[in-house]
Amino acid sequence: MEANATAKPGGSQTSDVPEHVAIIMDGNGRWAAQRGLPRAQGHRAGVEALRRTVRAAGEIGIRYLTIYSFSSENWSRPQSEVLDLMALLRRFIRKDLAELHHNGVRVKVIGRRDDLESDIHSLLIEAEELTRDNQGLTLVVAFNYGARDEILRATRGIAEAVASGAIDLAAIDETQFETFLDTADIPDPDLLIRTSGEQRISNFLLWQCAYTEFVFQPLFWPDFGREALMSAIEEYRTRERRFGGLVAHTGS
Repeated sequence: MEANATAKPGGSQTSDVPEHVAIIMDGNGRWAAQRGLPRAQGHRAGVEALRRTVRAAGEIGIRYLTIYSFSSENWSRPQSEVLDLMALLRRFIRKDLAELHHNGVRVKVIGRRDDLESDIHSLLIEAEELTRDNQGLTLVVAFNYGARDEILRATRGIAEAVASGAIDLAAIDETQFETFLDTADIPDPDLLIRTSGEQRISNFLLWQCAYTEFVFQPLFWPDFGREALMSAIEEYRTRERRFGGLVAHTGS
């Protein structure tokens, strides 16, 4: 796909390829159930879908891909499933990190880290440090992440900065607030995709998705790949993005 660009007010541009795509990867368990397989098999198939999607995103020119890999609410799932998900994370980083680095992918992890097991915490840091200077796709992994928790942590950080005198209370605006979010150096998503047919965002990037276009697809995550990604982008291109104003900004 050729990325045609149109000017936005103020001199910036918008392209028919969204700069930032966020994905809620939903439906692994139902995919497995349809096939009479254990849920763990659905999660493993979901990892393969993630590999396909990361490659496709880089190839078509997406700059940021944010994936909702494990929410702060997922700890309430059965312990056996949580353990399997943690094992998949360990395996993904150990197996795929070298390829991601070779392909110029920069990995950034958002979410709480203070209550993670030490080896997982170390793996996340390793992934970020190894790929820090890469200039290709930025893969943002939302792990142990919840948007309400992120906003609360940002609010506490601002309160501490005000109390210490580092920030003037009267100077706090949206731009200042965003510097305390996990996504401080990442543009807001242009497009959010959720698979499995569910039509909600489940405590994901609540602040950042204020003007994001949503596309809900009926397929389960293990069936996702380049074709489904392109289909979502084609739908995105038909949208008129007004950002609260009167002038529409289209993707094509």
